[in-house]
Amino acid sequence: DSRRFRELAREHARLERGSQLLARYRQTLERRDQAMKLRSDETDPEMIALAEDEERQALELLAVLENEIRVFLIPPDPQSGRDIIVELRAGTGGNESALFVADLLRMYTRFAEDAGLAVELLSSHSTELGGFKEIIFSVSGDKAWDLFRFESGTHRVQRVPETESGGRTHTSAATVAVMPEAEESEIVIGEKDLRIDVYRSSGPGGQSVNTTDSAVRITHLPSGLVVTCQDEKSQHKNKAKALKVLRARLAERMEAERSSEMSAMRKSQIGTGDRSERIRTYNFNENRVTDHRIHETWHKLPEIMAGSLTEVVAALEKDRREAILAEMSRAGEQV
Repeated sequence: DSRRFRELAREHARLERGSQLLARYRQTLERRDQAMKLRSDETDPEMIALAEDEERQALELLAVLENEIRVFLIPPDPQSGRDIIVELRAGTGGNESALFVADLLRMYTRFAEDAGLAVELLSSHSTELGGFKEIIFSVSGDKAWDLFRFESGTHRVQRVPETESGGRTHTSAATVAVMPEAEESEIVIGEKDLRIDVYRSSGPGGQSVNTTDSAVRITHLPSGLVVTCQDEKSQHKNKAKALKVLRARLAERMEAERSSEMSAMRKSQIGTGDRSERIRTYNFNENRVTDHRIHETWHKLPEIMAGSLTEVVAALEKDRREAILAEMSRAGEQV
């Protein structure tokens, strides 16, 4: 069971880190106590000064270790270590929104590859100007979920489109949905629950890009979910990719139901695609990226659009940890 092995390996590594933290904490406590005893027993001023310096260093290290232990005690995200499926869709803004989807795709692809993750295109619907109405891809690797989980939502872009002759700034939006990839054993889909239609793939403007019926549309009858895939020349490969996306969407819906949410997780993640519903704004005129969830701005838009998202993700992760620690502290006070 390779999946179970990976889960246990991650848990073993986490517990080993906890054991090491505890050992260092105990050693530092002993170091502090020895310094305090030496300071109280000594009469030599030079030795007392050395003991005081040792005690100060031990106390500083204890504070650092205590914080690391608190972070370690945060329950691990159950989705951590999973491969993911990312869906990008054009929202408000027409062609400019579709072009922004292409920009986001490049940004995420470079970010993933720089982190040693593998990216695979699953489905796409391109436009004549080089943008995408929709594009779906998978990201594989142990860090995939941890690095991408904060990207779900509406991303707003403010810039002057290349097609704008008057130099006016336009505001457009695109939506991002990030879903953990579901294993076949977790989501069992019966053949009788599927309607599978095959048709001829077509490119922008209706131009035929395939002479065989290789495109696949899968409808999950019980839920009404529909997934299409036409990027591969093989009908078999398109069906496999479509099923992968369908499993992820079904798993997401089940998770939403388990959490007693009133609407599916997808809707809470990406909203309607309207400009006013945004988690992040990319302002090209002012060279800034602002994440509205943590009210933080970075004046390095070209670097971020080139895939340098590490600083942004780190800030969001720090905010998440602080919120969890604050909640744990409140819970502890109530007990």
